[in-house]
Amino acid sequence: MATLKVPVTASDHVLAAENAAVVLVEYGDYQCPHCAAAQGPVKQILLRYGGRVGLVFRHFPLTEVHPMAAPAAEAAEFAGDHGRFWEMHDAIYANQANLSPELLIALANALHLSSHELREALVSGQHARKVQADFMGGVRSGVNGTPTFFVNGIRHDGGYSVPELAASIENAMLAAAP
Repeated sequence: MATLKVPVTASDHVLAAENAAVVLVEYGDYQCPHCAAAQGPVKQILLRYGGRVGLVFRHFPLTEVHPMAAPAAEAAEFAGDHGRFWEMHDAIYANQANLSPELLIALANALHLSSHELREALVSGQHARKVQADFMGGVRSGVNGTPTFFVNGIRHDGGYSVPELAASIENAMLAAAP
């Protein structure tokens, strides 16, 4: 059974109530069609469980097959610097079919972020270290494809449908119950 080797920290992007009973960590690639398909079920899970389940997203760009994955991850990190990570995250996945440097700039503009600053951040690799750290943490945790989910630190080896994710979440809630 694979476990999450890098604990959730303040440097992670967390969408959750502070005291969520279950933390779902997703390693994803913004250019991966399976990751885009998983976004709907993940949102349904969050709605179903409310504040009892939190979500952490970590970057795992498979750059050899998805050349725009790393720049998209860096753009999301740039947006995160301005408190807009989740909006950029959702916008990238919603526009995945058109992913390009121009799209990332347009998405930044739509979020009222400086396109000039985003260009500079991408050229300088300002957020490349964070993206690489997420990737290496995934490798250490046994991630070898995307999306990969961990439920309370244990790798979820099933699919990403609502029933499959919910089963792992329910098991984690039972395990955590006093």
